[in-house]
Amino acid sequence: MIVVFASPEDVEATFYEAIARGDLTALMSVWADDEEIVCIHPTGQRLTGAAAIRDSWRTIFANNPRLTVRLSRGVRWSGMLMAVHNVVETLYIGAEQKPHAPMLATNIFQRGANGWRMLAHHASTADGELAATLSSGDRDGNKPHTLH
Repeated sequence: MIVVFASPEDVEATFYEAIARGDLTALMSVWADDEEIVCIHPTGQRLTGAAAIRDSWRTIFANNPRLTVRLSRGVRWSGMLMAVHNVVETLYIGAEQKPHAPMLATNIFQRGANGWRMLAHHASTADGELAATLSSGDRDGNKPHTLH
């Protein structure tokens, strides 16, 4: 059965819920049916295609059975057929759910015949300034900041 996602937000929510459950099938259901889908993990490795992406997440779930991601500071651009979300991910790892350093992630979505799907997920470590801001309690991005 094909799941039809009505919005990019539905795709993103399913993606992060699947990570929290360690549910590889649900995680792969959000991806576009395209040979050129891309996932870049914080290690910098670029994975192209469903098989490579599936194998990488299978390994991640095997090594981190309890992995939760909390999103903050979302910036979204949306059009009729494409959407881009840039978020700050705070990872909570293991049974004790200790917070890990924040990550910056960009998720790209495309609308097609079967609703919205993910085309790309790119995560990288955040700089020290952002990490310090988040650890000081500003997890929702309410402090003023300067764009250059």
